[in-house]
Formats: sequence, C-alpha cells, structure tokens
Amino acid sequence: MATNKRVFTLRLSDEVFDKIGFLATSEHRSMTNYIEYVLIQHLEQIEKVHGEIKVEEP
Repeated sequence: MATNKRVFTLRLSDEVFDKIGFLATSEHRSMTNYIEYVLIQHLEQIEKVHGEIKVEEP
C-alpha cells in the first residue's frame, strides 16, 4: 500500500523511549502512531494560537 509519509531516524534517550512506549501501549497505539498523534495535536494547538504554519512545497 503506497503512502505519502516520509521516513526519518529519531534518536531518543532510553527513558523517553520507554515513557513513550508506555503511553502508546496505554492508548493501544504503535509508538510511531502515538508520536505522530502527539505531534499533530501540538501543531494544532500552536496554529490555534499563532495561525496556520505556512510551508513552501519543493
């Protein structure tokens, strides 16, 4: 199945990795899905306060 998501490496301390794993499991999500969800929620909060973040497409 094709996807338009980019892949990248993320380095985390063991403590942060374990905490994210715990939270993801408690919400029945994969770690990747949980991290994406949290980032989207954060972006929405920022844009609600400061307006849309405009990015140039390559």
